Amino acid sequence: MGKEKLVVIGNGMAGARAVEEVLARGGGDRFDIVMFGHERYGNYNRIQLSNVLNGTQRPDDILINPLDWYVENGIRLHIGELVDGVDRAAKVVVSSSGIRQRYDKLLIATGSRAFIPPMTGAYLSGGRLKPGLFGYRSLSDCSAILDYVKNSRKVVTIGGGLLGLEAARAMMLLGAESHIVHLAGHLLEMQLDIAGGGILRKAIEQMGIHVHVKKLTTAVLGDDKVTGLVFKDGETLDCDMVIVAAGIKPNAEIGVRAGLTVERAIVVDDHMRSVDDPDVYAVGECAQHRGRVYGLVAPLWDQGKVFADHITRTNPSAAYHGSKLATKLKVMGIELASMGINDPSDERDEVIQFSEPKKGTYKKLIVRDGRLVGGILMGDISKAAYLMQAFDRDSPLPEERLSLLFDLGTPSQKITFDEMPVDAQVCNCNGVTKGAIAACVSSGKRNAPTVMDATRAGKGCGSCKGLVGELVAWLCGGELDEDPSVHYYVPCIPLRKPELVQAIREQGLKSVSAVFKALAGGVEDASSKPALASLLITIWHKEYEDERDARFINDRVHGNIQKDGTFSVVPGMPGGVCTPDELRRIADVAVKYDVPLVKVTGGQRIDLVGIPKDQLPGVWKDLGMPAGSAWGKSYRTCKSCIGSEFCRFGLGDSMGLARKIEKRFRGIDSPGKLKLATAGCPRNCSEALIKDVGAVAIGDGKWEIYVGGAGGSHVRKGDVLCVVESEDEVLRYTGRFMQYYRENAKYKERTYTFVERVGIERIRAVVIEDSEGIAKSLDAAMQASIDAAYDPWEEATAPKTANQFVSLIPAEGA
Repeated sequence: MGKEKLVVIGNGMAGARAVEEVLARGGGDRFDIVMFGHERYGNYNRIQLSNVLNGTQRPDDILINPLDWYVENGIRLHIGELVDGVDRAAKVVVSSSGIRQRYDKLLIATGSRAFIPPMTGAYLSGGRLKPGLFGYRSLSDCSAILDYVKNSRKVVTIGGGLLGLEAARAMMLLGAESHIVHLAGHLLEMQLDIAGGGILRKAIEQMGIHVHVKKLTTAVLGDDKVTGLVFKDGETLDCDMVIVAAGIKPNAEIGVRAGLTVERAIVVDDHMRSVDDPDVYAVGECAQHRGRVYGLVAPLWDQGKVFADHITRTNPSAAYHGSKLATKLKVMGIELASMGINDPSDERDEVIQFSEPKKGTYKKLIVRDGRLVGGILMGDISKAAYLMQAFDRDSPLPEERLSLLFDLGTPSQKITFDEMPVDAQVCNCNGVTKGAIAACVSSGKRNAPTVMDATRAGKGCGSCKGLVGELVAWLCGGELDEDPSVHYYVPCIPLRKPELVQAIREQGLKSVSAVFKALAGGVEDASSKPALASLLITIWHKEYEDERDARFINDRVHGNIQKDGTFSVVPGMPGGVCTPDELRRIADVAVKYDVPLVKVTGGQRIDLVGIPKDQLPGVWKDLGMPAGSAWGKSYRTCKSCIGSEFCRFGLGDSMGLARKIEKRFRGIDSPGKLKLATAGCPRNCSEALIKDVGAVAIGDGKWEIYVGGAGGSHVRKGDVLCVVESEDEVLRYTGRFMQYYRENAKYKERTYTFVERVGIERIRAVVIEDSEGIAKSLDAAMQASIDAAYDPWEEATAPKTANQFVSLIPAEGA
């Protein structure tokens, strides 16, 4: 007997996953599978669209099933084909281009589309969306948005759900002034209660995104393109681009045309069959089961399994009984877990709640008859695995309710991997269980990256990556295969730093774009650009070809960006010393530009905080002082005590040495921040022992040089590099150590990590004893960098780009 025809309308996450489940049950031997997809790609992960939008991933990176997968599995895929109709009597589907395909079994998995609320002026006369107004649901939408935002200054996202928040964050990261407009009274109302939504809003506003709640958009302004929005309360909001992420509308029209029962979506039974036709099934967002339409991925996976069990006869009695909604994710960098109801709805409900708004932490559990019926964890989700399992399995909870939120010194309620059931989901986004990960490890994959590539665990929102790594390590008994990619300087180029430097030198690659073209197959990776820019500056000095889009905003405008989009200005003060005239100029600037905050820093300098970008050149000119390099991965400053010039305990001129150090190394780029200090005696008043490089006077003109110290979130006393006889030797060995660090450290690796990783003995051998014969080349390379350095505040009169100092976020009242 020949194979039956299984036709699938829809090649999205639900449809393709259902087909995967069919194949996993031997369905390839039972069915010839034909799929129709209206997009011209393989199946991709819509959860990661925001990563494409913000530039951290390419469209190819979020593909789940590339086109080759369909060929390899004997599936005929019609891409770019929209199915117009289904003739159920003849068992034939018909596409928009006229393709007629017979079926024995039909699966409708058409998903949903972005819901565009009724708004006056949203459409042009031809029924097309007004230029500047975009739905947000597909890769094509992302491409159109990215193209339009290049010329947009102010972007509004309508919708404060998961997709909307990530879209708004992406617009902010792309340099636009970003606003969120939301109909409900608080954000993420499906996952959070009012209190949790308020804490989330505060965290988002601290990122520099403007939030407007209780706003119903009634009209889109602009004759031939978007210029603003009108709300029901009469208020307006000017903008030049609008992204709509206000919910979804099931693509159920194909069901209507086929004569199926359609309410909100195509109505199905517990086998995911249409209630009208035993040979027609529906899964995903186009299916309505027991009155509900699910938008989260976990229910879609469950539906696909039931469909596959039933259609392959693996388990003809398999039934879908609905899903208990629980999700763990990361939204705008904030970890969140949500399950069940958000607020008590029964007199038996018991609420356990903790809130710490300043830290962005919020926890709330709703317990009914000793069982968990709802929960919210935000900020700290360390208890999420245990609570989600208790919710899913309706397990009895301990009487000590507070232990559900915190470890109280009693046995933790955290699940061990031994206790974790085989079918427990580790990755909610892609429905990957502990058992699937264990099977993958058993098949020979013995490190987290290869397991994640094979199973797709951790490839959604990313919040489970740590758990996946821990589970893989446990399954491997700690004997993991080394992942070579951890040694790559940037993820998109499979070379360690020395190999990458050699390739760059040999091929004469002097710009970031040239490196991508020669070594990354011409594919640019936004997240790798700053690291490559830093490396190229170190290699080529004056010959480096500066492409400003490869730099962070701080490095493009030479100031430290604040949460509201303004910047801080820190003029140079070598050793913390300045003149009365310089102090007057700082005060005059603070008054003239109405600077919100004047702050003495830990680096013995004065910080002018809250300056709009377009005022930076004027501030720099009026100050008439050199840049303090307080914004990037570079030499920052050199602190000092008053030293022998004034202090009765002083053994060396620490202020004079600090001025020499600052004059020599100011503006030198490096893999991480370089904070230096000089101390006039071992009392260490300037904290030289916990700096990246510190020089301590010990008498008779001698200085001890310390390296690898840290005094921030990580505290470490530096290691003694050497003892020298003069200030000139301090400068020589400081520069030589810094150059060795610049050439060998990983990007963002601070000296305290670098020294521990390489070892002080080896560093001392290379830098002091010249064990590798490279001392002269290190000195020469540092001198070349010094010769190439310049004061970037000179760009006040000669900007590098036309819009370098144009503000995207206007000053208050502007």
